[in-house]
Amino acid sequence: MRVFCSDLDAQEPNIGAEITTEPRINDRIRTPQIRLINYTGEQVGVVDIEAALAMADEIGLDLVEIAPEANPPVCKIMDFGKYKYQEAQKAREARQNQTHIVVKEVRMTPKIENHDYETKRSAVEKFLKGGDKVKITMKFRGREQTRPELGFKLLQRLAEDVKEIAFVEFAPKQEGRQMTMVLGPTKKKTEAVAEQKAARAAKVKAAEEAAAAQ
Repeated sequence: MRVFCSDLDAQEPNIGAEITTEPRINDRIRTPQIRLINYTGEQVGVVDIEAALAMADEIGLDLVEIAPEANPPVCKIMDFGKYKYQEAQKAREARQNQTHIVVKEVRMTPKIENHDYETKRSAVEKFLKGGDKVKITMKFRGREQTRPELGFKLLQRLAEDVKEIAFVEFAPKQEGRQMTMVLGPTKKKTEAVAEQKAARAAKVKAAEEAAAAQ
């Protein structure tokens, strides 16, 4: 159904009124001629505004100004309500897809047991595959402070173990009783999130297909 707007443009400006970014539609379009695109996306060409409004009204749709800066302005015949809904959906999806890189921290000591090391390495891999950076903090206790090379070698080992999914963003650096190293993921956060979503969707689909086969 075609949407009509009151003749606000002919009234005195409302000082302090909210400024809208919505396109002008139907009777709010004031230019005598426009470049028209019909509802199927076909280029009609330059037509009088009255003719364009009549064409839109005939099929129960709206005339929407989509390129006001053009000369003459470009307008399209469409369902404006549906258009607004689709744009709102796109904006909502864009907000949901926004990602923030997080720096996770994993702590260990130079004399860490092998099974504990494997647990820490698995945690580091999980964070990196999720698109996050990982700060490795090596804690030196007591006499361990006299053997910083042990901690350095362990950090080098970890960097080597995860080299397929990460790179050393900040090399090991000692400050007081601890040594730190930062690993960055080779994949961007957006790519990692997209892959995780795809994997979850595939898992759900496989479960549904298995249930349907029973």
